Amino acid sequence: MNTRTAKPPREALSGSVERVTFHAEETGFCVLRVKVRGTRDPVTVVGHAGAISAGEFVQASGAWNNDRQHGLQFKAEFLRSVPPTTAEGIERYLGSGMIKGIGPVNAKRMVAAFGERTLDVIEETPERLRDIGGIGPKRAAGIVAGWAEQKVIREIMLALHGWGVSTSRAVRIYKTYASDAVAVIVDNPYRLARDIRGIGFLTADRIAEKVGIEKTSMKRVRAGISHALAEAMSEGHCGLPVHDLQDLACKLLEVDGELVNQATALELADGSVVEDNVRKERCVFLAGLHAAEAQIAARLHTLADGNPPWPAVNTAKAIGWVEAKTGLTLAPSQRDALELAVRSKATVITGGPGVGKTTLVNSILKVLTAKGVSVSLCAPTGRAAKRLSESTGMEALTVHRLLETDPKNGGFRRNDANPLSCDLLVVDESSMLDVMLARSLLRALPDHAGLLMVGDVDQLPSVGPGRVLADIIESGAVPVVRLTEVFRQAAGSRIVASAHAINRGRMPDLTRPADGSLTDFYFIEESDPAEAVRKIIATIRERIPASFGFDPVRDVQVLCPMQRGALGARALNAALQEALNPGRTEKVERFGWTYSPGDKVMQVENDYDRSVYNGDLGIVTGVDTEQSDLTAEIDGREVSYGFSDLDELSLAYATSIHKSQGSEYPVVVMPITMSHYNMLSRPLIYTGVTRAKKLLVMVGERRALGIAIRNASAGKRWTRLGEVLMERGTDSVPATAAAP
Repeated sequence: MNTRTAKPPREALSGSVERVTFHAEETGFCVLRVKVRGTRDPVTVVGHAGAISAGEFVQASGAWNNDRQHGLQFKAEFLRSVPPTTAEGIERYLGSGMIKGIGPVNAKRMVAAFGERTLDVIEETPERLRDIGGIGPKRAAGIVAGWAEQKVIREIMLALHGWGVSTSRAVRIYKTYASDAVAVIVDNPYRLARDIRGIGFLTADRIAEKVGIEKTSMKRVRAGISHALAEAMSEGHCGLPVHDLQDLACKLLEVDGELVNQATALELADGSVVEDNVRKERCVFLAGLHAAEAQIAARLHTLADGNPPWPAVNTAKAIGWVEAKTGLTLAPSQRDALELAVRSKATVITGGPGVGKTTLVNSILKVLTAKGVSVSLCAPTGRAAKRLSESTGMEALTVHRLLETDPKNGGFRRNDANPLSCDLLVVDESSMLDVMLARSLLRALPDHAGLLMVGDVDQLPSVGPGRVLADIIESGAVPVVRLTEVFRQAAGSRIVASAHAINRGRMPDLTRPADGSLTDFYFIEESDPAEAVRKIIATIRERIPASFGFDPVRDVQVLCPMQRGALGARALNAALQEALNPGRTEKVERFGWTYSPGDKVMQVENDYDRSVYNGDLGIVTGVDTEQSDLTAEIDGREVSYGFSDLDELSLAYATSIHKSQGSEYPVVVMPITMSHYNMLSRPLIYTGVTRAKKLLVMVGERRALGIAIRNASAGKRWTRLGEVLMERGTDSVPATAAAP
């Protein structure tokens, strides 16, 4: 048995609330002192409640936890409160301030007048309140309204608990729908999946079953169409062929195809989904994604037709000037590329490691800024933005920060009505842009401004839906610079040489230097998964720090082809956590992970309130079990998470190659064996290899690496952007500039 993840037995607890030590209105998190029958002193109960006051009677289920800092406390997974029934409890309850208009003095007077029937009087004969000195008509009306609101909250929480909803999620539901919560759920519980973060279709489906919605209900099947398309989105598709959607929906919903067809027709009629052709196949798209691809295409067509906002550049003179300024000599391919970029309003630069993308971009920026061009630079991840800033000497932001995320509505403040202030927008790591993010960027681009997209199209496409960079390049809708020549300063790196060999479909050189000298790429042969795990741990914990001086937690990143299996990210995270952060005493278990100070973590979804985004890495700095709060250092700042929000984090000693896109790490350790067979592809391995900046270690089987290299496809994605871009033709588009 794994004692590290074993949960304490669940118990029941009930008693009266003596004091509300803390209650967060937004999240419902509370710390209570509760008098339990048979105990001399009140006990500490930690949980979530929509509303809670002293004097109430609470029923809770959870487990006892002996916190090192705060002592023994009961951690409630479910917490239900009911109004008190004794005169003493009622006085404390009303005197707590939970109802506007009643303080300790009026509470004492009311209980003195009405005793144990005080709450019945408020509800049934509120006119009697005016018999109490100091309570006039206005205050009496306020007391009645406040009591009604508290009653609604309790009824809603009681109903949600009865449907198996945890208290923390019940608070979120109440905060979203207020007094309409029960009516909304009874009418259509599938709205929860659309409206509330952390509740997906499966959770909504379980609630739907509890409220009596049949499996074959059209509400359920219609919601399932969006669920099936969302599942397809998670694999990068913007839409699905009609027959594929039917098969997937039937499997997910366990209903027959005719019901799915009927539901699809209703969704099409409502405009929730859209039909269109892709590669001569009739496909169904979520309406938002379909519109986003069309908007990207329209914006790029406008850019391609326009003239740049800067004056004409004498490129021969400019190239000589920039070479003198930088002390670098541009290759013929880079000179051609610079000339193309400065005369085009929109340009794409693509190529692998070591081909001079950074030198070219810097040269373009120096020439244009010398002309007074205002430039904004961005990249999809914090690490990529920092790297862009370091390479250019100019400020670079993440896309989300550039667009100014709006936590209130989950969108961006920068858009077509409030565009960016720049003459040229430079977007690095453009292969990471999914359809929705690309649409948001192009919407915020001023009409007069130019666009320079930089990225490696041979890497995996974005984690989100679409293949934006590849579709743009293949369409020929805007000028493309494809650099292929590896320059001398990069040619000595075995990481760079291996990446280009893999990208050309060739096996890299896996031998070690004959003289035993250190190099930047090693292949450790091992076919047994258990032994491979042992070698990975030994390499990270002992050999890399001893030979190269890298920190095993902050500098080393394990990148896995997949999440599951003995050599998947989940299993390796558990093993590496034990090896690299042992002896943990402060800890919290949530959503299948255990977190302690010193653990490496990754943000797994965009959180606009905290300004942290999918893929951001951090180190846990504190776990406060009394306040149910975890803090982590992310991008140089402290970020706080309530325990109920820890589904936004995962351990990150190991992560998937997909999640690593846009990032570079000093050291990458990559397992690759036949156990990863289903995921092995050339773009996947190429992406993993190109994440390593100073050292790459592969652990696994040559056979598996060979299979990956021979499989040139990363999987077909159903997108329409390329076809929409090509609809206008490409006669006026300049020819691609490529290195010899």
